[in-house]
Amino acid sequence: MIILGAGEGKRLRPLTENRPKCLIELFGKSLLQHQIEIFEENGIEDISIVTGYKSDLINFPNVNYFKNENFDTTNMVETLFCAEKKISNSTIVSYGDIIFESKVLKKLIDSEENISVVIDKNWRKYWEMRFENPLDDAENLILDSEGYIKKIGQKVSDYKEIEGQYIGLMKFQNKGIEYMKKYYHEAKNQSKNGKNILNPSLEFKKSYMTDFIQGMINNKFQIKSVPIFNGWLEVDTVDDYNLYNKLRKEQKLDELISIN
Repeated sequence: MIILGAGEGKRLRPLTENRPKCLIELFGKSLLQHQIEIFEENGIEDISIVTGYKSDLINFPNVNYFKNENFDTTNMVETLFCAEKKISNSTIVSYGDIIFESKVLKKLIDSEENISVVIDKNWRKYWEMRFENPLDDAENLILDSEGYIKKIGQKVSDYKEIEGQYIGLMKFQNKGIEYMKKYYHEAKNQSKNGKNILNPSLEFKKSYMTDFIQGMINNKFQIKSVPIFNGWLEVDTVDDYNLYNKLRKEQKLDELISIN
């Protein structure tokens, strides 16, 4: 289990002036604490966190730590590969700015696919709570008839291009482990000539995880969607933070997620 917790969270200032994004407290505990408890509840004991911004503040017992020294100039793919030696057997990867119900994690654990990516099929209800125009923030996600991902991570102007939203929770196992490592190093090496094959508009080190996923798909590797219907939250902005606390106070949070 690898949690990507290197981010600074500039859109969460002033909440992140003195702590990293993953240590924002929501409903009485940090985002990391929410995740660690869910993982332990599901029998996952080998937990690693990739830190970055204000890494000295992240200190949980019985957890492995890796640091992305270049957290301020890189993105999720490079952060993940700071913990490459922990990507083995069956490895779940989670963004550090999300929380989710145990049943969401269980569904991912139960997937037997080489690479599995959780997607929220009921995303629009959630996005309409967060954004005046959901399409301003939403990204495309198109599936084939068997639920394998065909397209992911691009800006869209039509709801028809969105069959779910990527939440930042995935699993690599079996052939998926070997393939994703091989593909990462090949892509990084090919990008040394100046063109990032994952995303030509960015330097390789700033590639998004969705760029990496789409690159593997383009290279003919199948990636299976794991559909959920709400049951998670992303804390990306102060507006998010305020919304969730307001919903909790008004006893409406269960519309999105059940919190113990």
